[in-house]
Amino acid sequence: MPDGAPPAAPETFAGVTRSLSGRRWRQRPASSAVTRAHMQSLGLAEPLARALAARGVAAEQGADYLKPTLRALFPDPSCFIDMDRATTAILDAFQRGAAIHIFADYDVDGASSAALLVRWFRAMGGGAPIYVPDRLTEGYGPSALAFDRLKASGADLVVTVDCGAAAHTALEHAAAIGLDVVVIDHHMMRGGPPPALAVVNPNRPDCGSGQGNLAAAGVVFVLLAALNREARGRGLFSDKPQPDLRQWLDLACMGAVCDVTGLTGFNRALVALGLEVMSGWSNPGLAALLKAAGAEPGPATANHAGFILGPRINAGGRIGRADLGARLLSTDDPEEARQLAEELDALNLARRDIERLATEEATAIVERSGQHLDRAAVVVSGQDWHPGVVGVIAGRLRERWRKPVVVIGVDPVTGIGKGSGRSQPGVNLGAAIQAAFTNGLLLAGGGHAMAAGLTIEADRIPELADWLDAQLRDQGEAAAAEDALEIDALIDPGAATRTLVDDFARLAPFGPGNPDPVFAFDHVQAREPVAMKGGHVRCRLVGVDGSSVKAIMWRCADLPAGRSLLSGAGGLSVAGRLKPDDWNGRRGVQFEIEDVADPRMAG
Repeated sequence: MPDGAPPAAPETFAGVTRSLSGRRWRQRPASSAVTRAHMQSLGLAEPLARALAARGVAAEQGADYLKPTLRALFPDPSCFIDMDRATTAILDAFQRGAAIHIFADYDVDGASSAALLVRWFRAMGGGAPIYVPDRLTEGYGPSALAFDRLKASGADLVVTVDCGAAAHTALEHAAAIGLDVVVIDHHMMRGGPPPALAVVNPNRPDCGSGQGNLAAAGVVFVLLAALNREARGRGLFSDKPQPDLRQWLDLACMGAVCDVTGLTGFNRALVALGLEVMSGWSNPGLAALLKAAGAEPGPATANHAGFILGPRINAGGRIGRADLGARLLSTDDPEEARQLAEELDALNLARRDIERLATEEATAIVERSGQHLDRAAVVVSGQDWHPGVVGVIAGRLRERWRKPVVVIGVDPVTGIGKGSGRSQPGVNLGAAIQAAFTNGLLLAGGGHAMAAGLTIEADRIPELADWLDAQLRDQGEAAAAEDALEIDALIDPGAATRTLVDDFARLAPFGPGNPDPVFAFDHVQAREPVAMKGGHVRCRLVGVDGSSVKAIMWRCADLPAGRSLLSGAGGLSVAGRLKPDDWNGRRGVQFEIEDVADPRMAG
């Protein structure tokens, strides 16, 4: 094996062959040669250099990874297929005074993408109304009805963002009624593009950009660079300044983080630099939403985007008015921003209650049936579960049982169920859902490996459960055998300090492709355990030398790991993530427990 190649991961780490969640532990593999190169060229301590190497960062990439820049990582817009055609179509329409409308998805990525375009047109002295379909009455993406409405409202050109790449029927209708469409998307595509003036999507099979990890907001940000370049070539900036795209990096960042995209390469630069821009809280909508959430302004982190701001923006599309998020992110009026932010915050509180009640009901149904024990995939349905939260519930239950979960909300009047699924690494749920649709089991269905959506007649849900069990059993068994928690380092509780957190924070922002560092303790005891509302468990982890660290494990009180912590057991191995704890001005840390192993229960 070449010295620069990562070694094969050892079978176990800290002696854990099976944790209380059923996982093996292993150390994240890293090349010793690359680790040494990072230590020498970047002056890093061995644990941090090893973590950098373990994330696939080559020796010559270390400086750009720790300090990403647009200059080093920005792609040539023309490397995206159809980007030049999209740019030409949009600027031609803009220059002739055509009515340009934006059609956006109802999630954070769609709202961020729409706001980016609105702000560019505004800087150019124009405008672009936003159309966002209602999740319940219109469903996802463009439709013939939506295009009819846009045409009737006077639209000449529609730019779809975060949707449209699979809308063949709707785009054929748009062409038939004389409505021009440019598609900007990032979702996986099956087959050729739909009929449109341009279809810009790094996940088009024939796109060679290599930027498939971008969210739609990232693709739109590249589009704005292409628009600036083309407008400059046409002399449009002879009497006005060129829009400075860097001021809107916070919007590109929001889309990337909230769509859980891979934080590598150019996309990592968008997020890292976007968080720097966000830290100034100059976007009135983001600033108002932060205030409505009761959070303090200051340096922004991925946590702000993903867990404070994002869920509130999504709440509009899930259970409220679909366009609230896009309006919030595109407004420059502080009073309008305040009103929208307060409405979204209230919707988010309602969404939490809806989600909590449905999660509790779904959990009870499954555990009474026992299907989480013997089925390759869990399928659970309930009447009136809101379509806007079934995906979130599926994700929570997947974490609980570590296997694919499909959650379906059934309309008791129509007898039609709308569901969403989340999968386990190594199990292609989207392909199975697509096969179920092809075989006539579903009214609609599709997705990708880790997530899927479907529509089904309620009386066929048991048949779907049997289908998925048969389709996914071999994959599920293989995935369960490979299910492992990758750990960066074994430390003592006394080493779990703010200095360590700040040191490893140099690897941030964290997310897919750049996971949070995971640390493990060996031979610790859970002292002063407390069961908290929501099923969380708080305790103090104490090492054999008496050193300790505050710890919490989320939604675990009724699981083996939670029960072990609540019993005050000693001799445990515990793995998780170190997080800053700045409550009341302190600069401490808290250990967020991911997994627990008890050597006495290994097997």
